[in-house]
Amino acid sequence: MTRPYQVCTRCVMDTSDPQITFDEEGVCSHCHKFEVETRRRWFPNAEGERLWAEKLDEIKAAGRAKEYDCIIGLSGGVDSSYLALRAKEWGLRPLVVHVDAGWNSELAVSNVETIVKACGYDLHTIVIDWEEMRDLQLSYLKSGVSNQDVPQDHAFFASLYRYAVRNNVNYVMSGGNIATEGIFPDSWHGSAMDAINLKAIHRRFGTRALKAYPTVSFLEYYLTYPFVHGMRTVRPLNFMKYDKQQAVDTLVSIGWRPYGRKHGESRFTKLFQNYYLPERFGYDKRRPHLSSLIVSGQISRDEAAESLEEHLYAAKDLDSDLAYFCKKLGISRDDFARYMAGPKRSYSDFANWDGMQRAIKQAQQLYRRVRGRDVRIYS
Repeated sequence: MTRPYQVCTRCVMDTSDPQITFDEEGVCSHCHKFEVETRRRWFPNAEGERLWAEKLDEIKAAGRAKEYDCIIGLSGGVDSSYLALRAKEWGLRPLVVHVDAGWNSELAVSNVETIVKACGYDLHTIVIDWEEMRDLQLSYLKSGVSNQDVPQDHAFFASLYRYAVRNNVNYVMSGGNIATEGIFPDSWHGSAMDAINLKAIHRRFGTRALKAYPTVSFLEYYLTYPFVHGMRTVRPLNFMKYDKQQAVDTLVSIGWRPYGRKHGESRFTKLFQNYYLPERFGYDKRRPHLSSLIVSGQISRDEAAESLEEHLYAAKDLDSDLAYFCKKLGISRDDFARYMAGPKRSYSDFANWDGMQRAIKQAQQLYRRVRGRDVRIYS
């Protein structure tokens, strides 16, 4: 029996998330989770200022004898670019690392240069081996899973974490934040950091060995990096009132130029989010993004609903982007059409780290009950 279509009366999440539930007033489970759980990790207030001041002291003390006290991964997008500007204000000495997975838009390259120049930062660019990236991305297309962005995302974070550990930098600064990303359906896909899943999909559909492509194993992610090397990921934007539009306005004032869409800095991600996901799976990633802005008080539900009325793609842009996408991956438009029409699979159809991750989460919960505090490695 087909589930009746329903949209939350508070945000704009709908039944494209098969796990969503609604209360008697039509408010969805994402909104309730945000209020009960997520808000506890978000400090857009005086407490956030105090907590961030303490964290800043900790970061600076750990890096006092080093050339850099932290690493910032800079994609050229709004969040990481704004974070880089704020880091300058805080007196931090970051090494800026940009990971080039082969899909940067020209505007993204320009925006990275603008931020680095404005702040006077050193920039280190890590270029992912294109033939391996191409083979991995084709593996994901052939697999039929929803999250086609995993090859880029995993390479980005794996490169940052490995570079931090190798260069004895304890803190990796992330632009990830609750104000704009506080709502996201777990049912849409698994973790991009799951190297077990990534390698399983590539073993099934890949054609060449991944020799240079960077990965982070489960043990490295949860044990070696944080406890042996002392690496921590910090999300400073969660300790302030982070307003997306104000961030854009600030960036524009120094010459940074907006993309028009979230994650427009990657030509792959643009097509993946605005075409592949909605056409193939019915997932419109604008919904969780706009819902996050609603529950964090940045826009109204009416404004979000109006945004959803806009077309995801202009026909001319879609044709151009599809042509570029297929040419770069070395496939025909007919090949792409076959992948779009092929069997749909879940990431969980392949080997993954879910069982081990559940065990880690249970251990963290036990520690919290016994000791009365969280163990947060990637905060």
